[in-house]
Amino acid sequence: MANSYLNRTPSGAGNRKTFTISMWFKRSKLGSSQYLFNAKDGSNPQDAVFFSTSDTFYVALESISSGLETNRKFRDTSAWYNFVVAVDTTQGTNTNRVKLYVNGVQETSFNSPSYPSQNADCNLNTAIVHNIGRRVGTGGDFIDGYMSHIAFVDGTALAPTVFGETDSTSGIWKFKSPSGVTWGTNGFHLKFENSGALGTDSSGNTNTFTVNGNLKQALDTPSNVYATLNPLNIPTSNAPTFSNANSKGTSHSSGKWIGSSTLGVNSGKWYMEVKVTEQSGSNSYIGVADEDGTSGNARNNGNGYGNGILYKTDGQYRRSTNGSAADVSYGNSYAQGDIIGIALNCDDNEIVFYKNGTAQNSGTAISIPTPVGFLFLNIALGSAAAESFEVNFGNGYFGTTAISSAGSNGNGSLFEYDVPSGFYALNTKNINTYG
Repeated sequence: MANSYLNRTPSGAGNRKTFTISMWFKRSKLGSSQYLFNAKDGSNPQDAVFFSTSDTFYVALESISSGLETNRKFRDTSAWYNFVVAVDTTQGTNTNRVKLYVNGVQETSFNSPSYPSQNADCNLNTAIVHNIGRRVGTGGDFIDGYMSHIAFVDGTALAPTVFGETDSTSGIWKFKSPSGVTWGTNGFHLKFENSGALGTDSSGNTNTFTVNGNLKQALDTPSNVYATLNPLNIPTSNAPTFSNANSKGTSHSSGKWIGSSTLGVNSGKWYMEVKVTEQSGSNSYIGVADEDGTSGNARNNGNGYGNGILYKTDGQYRRSTNGSAADVSYGNSYAQGDIIGIALNCDDNEIVFYKNGTAQNSGTAISIPTPVGFLFLNIALGSAAAESFEVNFGNGYFGTTAISSAGSNGNGSLFEYDVPSGFYALNTKNINTYG
C-alpha cells in the first residue's frame, strides 16, 4: 500500500545475464506510476518492472538498453494478475532475450519494443539496492494494491508454468507454489505468510527483505479474492478519492459517490462492515443495490443503482426502485466512528442492518425490491457532504487499522462483530461454495 515498500541490497552479484521475476499483484490505484520491482545505484540506469500512468505494464532494463511496454492496459481492480519476466541475454534471437508473460500467456504486443544486445549484463542482481513497491531513484511511485508470492530466480529463465497453472474447470490462470527450483545466489521467494516478518525469504537462501512503512498482511490472495470498492464504475466527475487498496473512499465536496463493491451476488447470504470515519453535511447512505436501472441521476441523489435498500445516517432507510426513492422509518441514526454491519440474504431477497453489532429494528428484515441483476454493496453521499468510509469485507482491517476484537462465525474471515449464522464474507471461495 502507499508509502510502504521492501528493500534489500545483495552482498554480491549473481547471474547478470539470466534470471526470472514472478509476482502476483492485484491493482487498486489506477492512472499512476507504480513500481513493483526496481534496482538502481546512484546515477546509473534503473532496471524495473512497473505500471505506467496510462496503466500499461513496463519492463525497463535500462542498464542494457531494453524496454517493453505493453499496448494493452491493466485496469481490472477485482482480479489478481501474474506477471513473469524471463531474461536470458545469451539467446541468439533478440526477442528471446526478454520475455513477459501475463497469466501464463506470453505478451507479444508492445509499444516500440527494444531488446538487449547478446550477452549484455544487467545492473539488476548486483550489489545495489533493490526495492519492491517503490522506485529507488525518486523514493516515490509507491504501489497501492495487493502483492503475493514474489519470486526471483537467479541464473535461470523459467516458464510461467513454474508459478501458475490453468484451472481445468474454469480455464482461469491460478497460483501454483513453485517447486524444484534452483534459486541461485540472490534468489528469493516472498510468500508474506508471517504478519510480523513480511519480508521473510522462503527459498532457503535467507535473502530476507526489510519492511518499510505500514505494510499489512491481507487475507485477499490469488487463491481467494475478496471484494473491495470499485473505482471503475463511477463517472470521473462523481469519483471520490480511493486509498488503502480500495478499502477506503473519501469525498470533501458535494455530488460525489463512494461507489459499489467489485463483487456482486444474486444468491446466498453475505455479511460486510462499513466504518464511518468522517461524516458531516446531509445524509449519506450505506446499503445494497443492483447494477441496472437508472445511473447518472440515481448516483448523484443518493438513490444508488436501480433497485436496492440504503440505510441513512438519520436512521431511516431508502427504498430505491429504478430511480424512484422513498424513505422509511427504521433504526437508530449513526455518525462518525460507528460501524454498520450488513447482512444480505439473496435467497429470501431481504436485508438486516447492524449498528455497532446491534441489529436495527429488532432484527426485522427489510424486503429488497426485485433486483434486475446482481446486488452490490453501495455507498452514496448526500449533497454538500464531507465524508469518508472504510470497508471491511473480511480482511480484518478498516483502512490500515486492524479490527479491535474479532467477532465469531467469521469462517476464516475477520470482522469486528459477530457474523450472523449462515452468512459469509464476500470472496470468491465463498461465492463458489455458497453463492
